[in-house]
Amino acid sequence: MKLNGSDIIIECLLEQGVDTVFGYPGGAVLNIYDALYKYSDKITHILTSHEQNAAHAADGYSRTTGRTGVVIATSGPGATNLVTGIATAYMDSIPMVAITGNVTTSLLGLDSFQEVDITGITMPITKHNYIVKDVTKLADIIREAFFIANDGRKGPVLIDIPKDITAAVCEFEHKPLKTHDPILGADVENEIDEAVRLIKEAKKPFLYAGGGVVSAEAREEFAKFAELLDAPVSLSLMGQCALDNRSERYVGMLGMHGTKTASLALSECDLLIVMGSRFSDRVTCNVNTFAPGKKIIHFEIDPAEINKNITVDHKVVGDLKYVLGQMNVRMPKLSHPEWMSEVASWKKEYPLVQVANDPEAVTPQYVIETLDELTDGKAVISTEVGQHQMWIAEYYNFKSARSHATSGGLGTMGYGLGAAIGSKVGNPDKVVVNAAGDGSFYMNCAELSTLAKYQLPVIELVFNNSVLGMVRQWQRLFYGKRFSQTTLEKPTDFDMLAKAFGIEGMTITKKSEVRDVLKKAIECSKPVLINCIIDKDINVLPMVPAGASVAEPILDIVIDD
Repeated sequence: MKLNGSDIIIECLLEQGVDTVFGYPGGAVLNIYDALYKYSDKITHILTSHEQNAAHAADGYSRTTGRTGVVIATSGPGATNLVTGIATAYMDSIPMVAITGNVTTSLLGLDSFQEVDITGITMPITKHNYIVKDVTKLADIIREAFFIANDGRKGPVLIDIPKDITAAVCEFEHKPLKTHDPILGADVENEIDEAVRLIKEAKKPFLYAGGGVVSAEAREEFAKFAELLDAPVSLSLMGQCALDNRSERYVGMLGMHGTKTASLALSECDLLIVMGSRFSDRVTCNVNTFAPGKKIIHFEIDPAEINKNITVDHKVVGDLKYVLGQMNVRMPKLSHPEWMSEVASWKKEYPLVQVANDPEAVTPQYVIETLDELTDGKAVISTEVGQHQMWIAEYYNFKSARSHATSGGLGTMGYGLGAAIGSKVGNPDKVVVNAAGDGSFYMNCAELSTLAKYQLPVIELVFNNSVLGMVRQWQRLFYGKRFSQTTLEKPTDFDMLAKAFGIEGMTITKKSEVRDVLKKAIECSKPVLINCIIDKDINVLPMVPAGASVAEPILDIVIDD
């Protein structure tokens, strides 16, 4: 059958199982939006207030459903507004397809109105990108883009389509989806056998996992492996959903804001087993003092990550779902009772506790632990970036798969509310909460209008301390308390702001209000903005200073001003 380029785009999206896209219309994508109008009974379009948040919504949708997120934007500023969202997805290996419009092919390269070389701009932050100059190639390019986004180590792909290509007509026929075979290293079977041998020899193994376990849909296999191994488990920020955080084996995060128990386990173990993690600098801190004298096994799908940041003793390259399945078949049930008892004693000795002098003062720990209790750890939590991001990882016990969406690698303030929109669209039956600081909130608060437009019952939980908390914390410790441009103190009336956008507004000013407000927000089935007032000097602890060893976290900060 003959179709124009815009109809081909939509038919190809339907081929890929896409039922929701996020975006913002403009001149160069008018033909695509006309097709979306015709296909509105098959594909839902979510209109955000800004293209960046459309990209974050597609990202959050992908993280919390396991499906490929799709975002559409027009040429020029529309396309460039996607860049931060694409980079966020790229750094965290999130499958996403971004479709941008461009000027007609005859105007390319002439500095035409709203023309930009978006493929050149996004080359370093995509797995691959395309500019389509022949409508007969459009369908296969879209199919290839989805395949690349999900093959091996996942990530974003961009397709730039000039306006005349979206109008051009050609023959179109549907094709079956190309299947993905597990990506495996050439010597993976021998690598698995050697890993089993090394693990059986260990007396004090320590298991550390990242987002690769989540991406590989290997949560079940990972939990079984942890049981067979009988070892303490630490998870990265990106790996929070890889294991039920209530597990007695879980010791918290490792790294700059990791627990004292995790740092002690790293210091005392004789074998570090790393799965689906890239040894980020936020985890290793000082690479020269990271796990000295320890044997390290690195399980990773991307061979480029092996020995990139940390030199390891053994590698296993391949898809974690397959590799863990094989490990579980080949490895006997191990037992390390003395080691596990020692780790348990550290957990009791070094609990994560936020203390307030005023019994009615609101601490983030109490708020988050109450939220955890009310939702049984099964809410989908997105975050912005800053102190609240770390508090969520420390105090919310993630129980369900794909229930955490946060910007780990790029650290994108303004990410969370868009991600919450995508998460709620993808998980309509789950409680969805976006945790924010007031600094991040001001970056994306216009998206409250999106919650109101679609009546998405997302809870926007703002930890309002009137400062840029994480930066202020660094200024206190390392910059002589010179709080340069980190004091916000904006006179915004959050309740009135919520009302103006058309959503519910609630405020927490004291501890006795926390449970009732959270319960009401969860049960009201409406979009809600909660203004949670906290002290400006509550810090994220533990904390490893820049350049220090991960084994030397700061456990307390004295406030004397």
